[in-house]
Amino acid sequence: MPKVAVIGVGQSAFVRGYPGSIRELAFEAYSEVMKDAGCGPADVEATVVCSSPEYDKQRSPAGVIAEYCGLNPQPTFYVETLCSSSSTGLKLAYSLVASGLHDSVLVLGFQKMSEITSAESQERMGRGADIQWESPFGTMMPAYYAMHAKNYLHTFGASHEDLARIRVKAATYGQINEKAVYRKGVELEQCLAADPVSSPLKVFDCCANADGSSAVLVASEEKAKALGIAKPVWILGVGAASQPVNMSLRERFNGLVVAEAAAKQAYEMAGVGPKDIDVAEVHDCFTIAEMMAYENLGFAEPGGGPELIRAKETYKEGSIPVNVDGGLLSKGHPIGATGGSQVRTIVLQLRDEAGDMQVKDPQIGLVHNIGGVGLYGNVTIFGR
Repeated sequence: MPKVAVIGVGQSAFVRGYPGSIRELAFEAYSEVMKDAGCGPADVEATVVCSSPEYDKQRSPAGVIAEYCGLNPQPTFYVETLCSSSSTGLKLAYSLVASGLHDSVLVLGFQKMSEITSAESQERMGRGADIQWESPFGTMMPAYYAMHAKNYLHTFGASHEDLARIRVKAATYGQINEKAVYRKGVELEQCLAADPVSSPLKVFDCCANADGSSAVLVASEEKAKALGIAKPVWILGVGAASQPVNMSLRERFNGLVVAEAAAKQAYEMAGVGPKDIDVAEVHDCFTIAEMMAYENLGFAEPGGGPELIRAKETYKEGSIPVNVDGGLLSKGHPIGATGGSQVRTIVLQLRDEAGDMQVKDPQIGLVHNIGGVGLYGNVTIFGR
């Protein structure tokens, strides 16, 4: 396959209650990615806009965002796979460039979740499940992940304290991430004493809704050279999979099969394995999601995730640093922007530009982004 590089990244601050429009929100990430890459609209041959449309009041938001950013008459595509929308957008952009159809493609993810109330937001999240057989009975995201948490704790003898340690780590790094919505430290005792949301998950086990945007500009090797990109980050492997929406058809509940399948594809394409990953961003919408990701990605054997976090191996100084930008638990989770934000973190890490969050000399990074409750899964591997 031809080499495809990430040549620029951008992100707005993730906030609760963005005061402007979706086009203004998207422009914040767009302006940053253009500055980062040192180019302008004429250097973008196509745009992939990513969001979850049930939160958008604007029908076909890709059109107004492309117009506002000056990206006409280039083609604009719209992608939605729930929470994994912008990493799916990245796979599309990679494919468009690797095929030779375009030399450069911009992936622009956004979500303004504050356009609707929290109650409306929860109801729409529930619609990510089967609206005939599941969501009418009141199932929502915390309950779904609580099912996985209960099964995991029972199967492997782990404790809620192990989950709480993940939130403590997230808050440790959220404090130093200026883009994060939650920038406070959290003590283990706070997590354990917090109110329940859906047993065994408590308040600090859950990420927060947020408004935000992210942007990733990918280009062919020739385009990157023509633009004089000093530190291109190469896309080495992409993996994607899906799983039945209906929970009764799932194989098991102590992991996400979709993540395992996507990871296997990405590792094989990149020619690397779990031990080669120097830094990772995983989809930690709930603490149990990060715990399962450790094992689904091969960083630990089944049931071995708790020991990783107990030994602080997933901290910045550990053997496999994970979510050292605070993850979704601290950054917040603006659905369409989340995957692009994860990619931005890994790109900055591989360029040695992550500031206080920088891991020592990483060569290979990984992004794990999940849509719904394991309905969609994307794993992408990057290298210097």
